[in-house]
Amino acid sequence: MIIEPRMRGFICLTAHPDGCAQNVKNQIKYVTSKGKIEGAKRVLVIGASTGFGLASRITSAFACDAATIGVFFEKPPAEGKTATPGWYNSAAFEKDATAAGLYAKSINGDAFSSEIKEQTIELIKKDLEQVDLVIYSLASPVRMHPATGILHRSVLKPIGQTFSNKTVDFHTGNVSQVSIEPANQDDIDNTVVVMGGEDWSMWINAMKEAGVLADGFQTLAYSYIGPEVTEAVYRKGTIGRAKDHLEATAFQITDMLADVNGKAYVSVNKALVTQASSAIPVIPLYISLLYKIMKASGIHEGCIEQMQRLYQERLYNPSGIALDDKGRIRIDDWEMREDVQNQVAALWKIATTENLGEIGDLAGYKQDFLNLFGFGFEGVDYKADANEMTLIPSI
Repeated sequence: MIIEPRMRGFICLTAHPDGCAQNVKNQIKYVTSKGKIEGAKRVLVIGASTGFGLASRITSAFACDAATIGVFFEKPPAEGKTATPGWYNSAAFEKDATAAGLYAKSINGDAFSSEIKEQTIELIKKDLEQVDLVIYSLASPVRMHPATGILHRSVLKPIGQTFSNKTVDFHTGNVSQVSIEPANQDDIDNTVVVMGGEDWSMWINAMKEAGVLADGFQTLAYSYIGPEVTEAVYRKGTIGRAKDHLEATAFQITDMLADVNGKAYVSVNKALVTQASSAIPVIPLYISLLYKIMKASGIHEGCIEQMQRLYQERLYNPSGIALDDKGRIRIDDWEMREDVQNQVAALWKIATTENLGEIGDLAGYKQDFLNLFGFGFEGVDYKADANEMTLIPSI
């Protein structure tokens, strides 16, 4: 079938298998161009199909020569209906990893559930015995709690007072004011349950009890801080409470891992175009201004550039892992440079519908958004028939 992008708000309803495959190939090409990294050889990535999780899996495999297991929750294809992009990404990754002589298997299901944890542990026992590294990169808006059966939903809200500021509709380029009512306590609590550190801790605890964590094991979860202009709706809002919980959980997991000489870290990453970030008011405008500045300075990074640098310069740096005063890995260092943030703040004040095309990188934002779904890649014939029924070999 001929597959074209069909948009609904900040979601694209279609995905292109060949474009997703090209996305994976581009990331592999970048990683291999940067040379080998002496890192983990047996890696589990929870949330492995898109964004930072996919880039982590690609870096683990093609920089560290690691065997990888990926866990994700993606919709498979049906006749005449495309799969979600993460499905096609994972199919392409498995194909390319296997061709390179690397072990790669995947599990599709709800990573919050006890069943998927048990299934993953059994696969590790069977094929790898133990793992050296677990990347936790889930970005779900809902979580069915495995113990209570309650479905929790996260929200994007400020805390304490109504938030008003600029935002942009990245489809039209229209800059407008947005106001978001403050969260109540239930909103905060539910967001922490979904996006905090409890499930990460449950994964590591279950794996430890099963004996599948190697001595010297490490685990990493991803977070974001961001600038002052977004903090009311992000870092000081409901999501920020969840991220605080996630970061506190890293220390608890490290204590849990003492007898296997293990460590848990949170890596604070750069703002990037994702399905999740596109849904957060203010963030698309901030990213479009940030991209313009970082690209002009030659310091812009996408997911794969971030993860390759995280592995090479932080996680597997022979000199050790540099941490900030709160014990976090900071790979958002280029974004948060004082000169970069001063420029963003200055542009923010003057940003309008009329001048955003000039002072921001809205075109780059749109391109990155299309790329998430496999569209807009050079070397792909989007007018040709594509096989929507592309399958993941190990599923």
